[in-house]
Amino acid sequence: MLLFVVLIGFLGYFVATREQDMINNSYNSRQKILLSRNYRGPIYDRDGQVLAQTVLDASQEETRVYPFGKLFSHIVGYSTQGRMGVESLANYYLINTNTPLRSKVANAMAGVKNPGDSVFTTLDVQIQQVADAQLNVYKGAILVTEVKTGKILALVSHPDFDPGEIAAIWEDLVEDENSSVLVNRATQGLYPPGSTFKIVTALAYMRQQEDTKSYTFQCKGAFKSGDSRIRCYRGTRHGKVDFCGSFARSCNSSFASMGLELDRALLLDVLEDLLFDQDLPLSLGYSRSSVRITEESSTEEMMQTAIGQGRTQITPMHLNMITSAIANRGVLMQPYVIDHVENDQGDVVKTFGPKAYGRLMQEEEAALLVDLMQAVVETGTATKLSGQAYTAAGKTGSAEYNAAGESHAWFTGFAPVEDPEVCVTILVEGAGSGGDYAVPIARRLFDVYFKEKQEVNYPAASRRGINLPTQQAAGY
Repeated sequence: MLLFVVLIGFLGYFVATREQDMINNSYNSRQKILLSRNYRGPIYDRDGQVLAQTVLDASQEETRVYPFGKLFSHIVGYSTQGRMGVESLANYYLINTNTPLRSKVANAMAGVKNPGDSVFTTLDVQIQQVADAQLNVYKGAILVTEVKTGKILALVSHPDFDPGEIAAIWEDLVEDENSSVLVNRATQGLYPPGSTFKIVTALAYMRQQEDTKSYTFQCKGAFKSGDSRIRCYRGTRHGKVDFCGSFARSCNSSFASMGLELDRALLLDVLEDLLFDQDLPLSLGYSRSSVRITEESSTEEMMQTAIGQGRTQITPMHLNMITSAIANRGVLMQPYVIDHVENDQGDVVKTFGPKAYGRLMQEEEAALLVDLMQAVVETGTATKLSGQAYTAAGKTGSAEYNAAGESHAWFTGFAPVEDPEVCVTILVEGAGSGGDYAVPIARRLFDVYFKEKQEVNYPAASRRGINLPTQQAAGY
């Protein structure tokens, strides 16, 4: 009897707490029952623009329509041939209905289905359009998030696809072993981080040394230790650099030297704090970032790891989360894309708000990293972002991925520096220098974000003598 009572209690608890998982399970026939009574609800951006909807013809035949075509392919996803993106995350709400009882009765008498609930996302059509246009024909990914909330404003992954045509192209995609169209590069793509990883190395070095003001290094364009040798990008000789200058000018030689000085146990602790080789607080499907070092790693491995090469891999989403935590005084907000759910009458069914995951670093450490990242924009490799109506901070990266020395272009950063609001992370596959290719994209994304807000009151920018516009154009 006791075991029977425990079993009933467990089943009751499971149903109460895991109802969505149960219904979303592909083996659960209740989905078919719900869809026989309700048609799939619409998905909107944060301003109410339709991203996905079910269209009924005169005979009540249903067609899932995506008005923006390929634009939101990976983040909104699809609902045939399985599910992906918001279509998967919000499936429970989209196939259920909270329409009033009188409407259900009227629909039953008329022999028509009930409308599924409406899902409003955090996505912004204008920012998504600019991100998509800037990535253009390149493969890669772009993420735009709110620092203080974790809201995902834009997520672009190329190559993309039209979710309205997924059923027609499915067999071709599955049979093509070389196709990666369905991979969400923003959350699932693993890449060498290149010089963006110097954020991690700098944090570890600051924890070990505490006072980095006395640090100096004479860069001759390359650094050698034993049989191991590291070159600066394009063989640049940086000359005498301090800690900030090493970071701002992205000196590989200096950071390779730092890597050899690091206590390896301490570096492993930093990696753990920053969620490497761990689960991320993320509801979207993702890949784990990894750093393959141990306390016994060789000199070569330490030098390569310190500059973001070797066997180090990271997703753009993970890098965006680390950057957002720096901008948010060390606290990581969990990224999310579903804002709230409404029924067909506009009544709110459920809301999803910001949620802090926890502290990745101390506030003082975050402040020091902000200073380093601001120097990158003002005097370093991201000067194409300086002189704007807003202040910005970030880190570029040129991550080599083959023996020929070809590299991916990275940028991750935030703005404004005084009170960070928006974080941008960009990866352009095979483009070369992050400063040349990724930074201009970041500038356009920051531009469209602030133009939308029509906020130009940045005292620090005024102090630098920048002429702030008196009026901002709507849109971009």
